[in-house]
Amino acid sequence: MPRDDEPLRARLNALATCYPRYGYLLLHALLRQEGLVVNRKRTYRLYREAGLQVRTRRRKRLVRPRAPMPCPDRPNQRWSMDFVSDQLASGRRFRVLNIVDDFSRECVGKLVDTSISGRRLARFLDDIAQQRALPASVVCDNGPELTSKAMFFWARERKVTLAFIQPGKPTQNAFIESFNGKFRDGCLNQH
Repeated sequence: MPRDDEPLRARLNALATCYPRYGYLLLHALLRQEGLVVNRKRTYRLYREAGLQVRTRRRKRLVRPRAPMPCPDRPNQRWSMDFVSDQLASGRRFRVLNIVDDFSRECVGKLVDTSISGRRLARFLDDIAQQRALPASVVCDNGPELTSKAMFFWARERKVTLAFIQPGKPTQNAFIESFNGKFRDGCLNQH
């Protein structure tokens, strides 16, 4: 004997119109509260047949204008920074911060430690500044150390622009990524 799904289907559509962000489980709970005792699978079948699937909201990405970074024409105009992680034979992880001058491709500095905070990074950059001039800008990714308040204040006090690459686009920081690949291959993978 076939079931008459029309009253249930009509009520399901009415509830879905009132609550457009509800999925079939919440709508099923509302139907049960109203006394329309139905099987959850039946509610799902009617929900699917009516095409009431809730669309998942797409995550909004931060829109930044894409502009190619001009190549530097003198040393200490722009540096690039990035981290490389590895682990010791004991299993303890460590990180290496590499800083490269984009014009000369010279490694300006390396900081090796098991934990590198934004404050520690700012102190290290000040140590480098005692030996050579600071750049006009530093290109880096969006890691927590590089986006910290300590780095923001350090850059503002020294009039250095922090140029962050877009998330998930390491090619925008190609000089340091190339250096890190060679560093990993020639140093970290050897030991």
